[in-house]
Amino acid sequence: GCPRPDPSTTMRSFLSSQARAVSRSSPALAAPSRAFGQDSASVGLAAAAVAAAAIAGQQRQEEQAQCSPVAFIAAAAVSGGAAYYAKTTIDAETKLRDEAEAGKKAAEEKTALFEKYWPRKIMIIFGPPGAGKGTQAPKIESMLGIPQLSTGDMLRAAVSAKTPVGLQAKELMAAGKLVGDDVVCGIIKERIQNDDCKSGFILDGFPRTLPQSKALDAMLAENGEGVTKVVALEVPDSILEERITGRWIHKKSGRSYHVKFAPPKSMQLVDGKPDPASMLDDETGEPLMQRPDDTAAALVQRLKSYHSSTTPILKHYSPKGIVSGINANQKPSQVWSDLLSML
Repeated sequence: GCPRPDPSTTMRSFLSSQARAVSRSSPALAAPSRAFGQDSASVGLAAAAVAAAAIAGQQRQEEQAQCSPVAFIAAAAVSGGAAYYAKTTIDAETKLRDEAEAGKKAAEEKTALFEKYWPRKIMIIFGPPGAGKGTQAPKIESMLGIPQLSTGDMLRAAVSAKTPVGLQAKELMAAGKLVGDDVVCGIIKERIQNDDCKSGFILDGFPRTLPQSKALDAMLAENGEGVTKVVALEVPDSILEERITGRWIHKKSGRSYHVKFAPPKSMQLVDGKPDPASMLDDETGEPLMQRPDDTAAALVQRLKSYHSSTTPILKHYSPKGIVSGINANQKPSQVWSDLLSML
């Protein structure tokens, strides 16, 4: 009555025989085996081994007293091997299932974001000097996973890469001529073909005039697209002087600091004013700088130019229902909250 397996029988053939026996009595146990492949150490095989071991468990206990030591050791070896083999296989299946569920969850999150913000988000962000574009635009960029495109950066990149439009722009600049709207639109058209713009992009610094807005619309219409959102950060002119004159920037990254509202960690005051030598970027330790036109005198002209050029653009897009004014004369956290509601 004791189990006496043939010593020449391999572990795999033993488990296979148990799998066939169990699958005949319970076809459901064989399904995982077919799903994972008949020639692999499958889940069905493991399940069959565990089931076979469980079914025979009580019988072995009853027979142990009657078994010879050799037969008992052989049976124990087979049973232990089956259990170990089954556990290893089930652990592998659990790992695969967990990885599949994690991948599914990530895909669902991307799909939800895609559906929420589809079609391709093409945004223009406006704001007078000191309104907080440098603070809020990167947050939109990070949240939506779309790049903020500066015309200056795109122009320099196109020239450096020697693209056809970049070479055209370089030739114009070398001759001391202004880069025309058609060339700028061409540079934007090249840039937005990159993979990082698949879900959209934010334009910063373009368009600056009504003709540029119309040129941009015509370029986007070639692919059946158009501007989907225009954001205008609004701050009273009287508030901007303090913001502008206290602003320091890290030129390479564009990170912005303010001596009163967001000073760098390294800032030290001398006679109540920041020591220029102590104004260093928090992340790199590199020196910060102030723009030459970040002065009270220059601000007056800059604001006049901003209002005269931006107002017609906002009026151009308003009939489409895509213009949103955001009160930027409040705490940055509240400005961001309002932006999220708008998006």
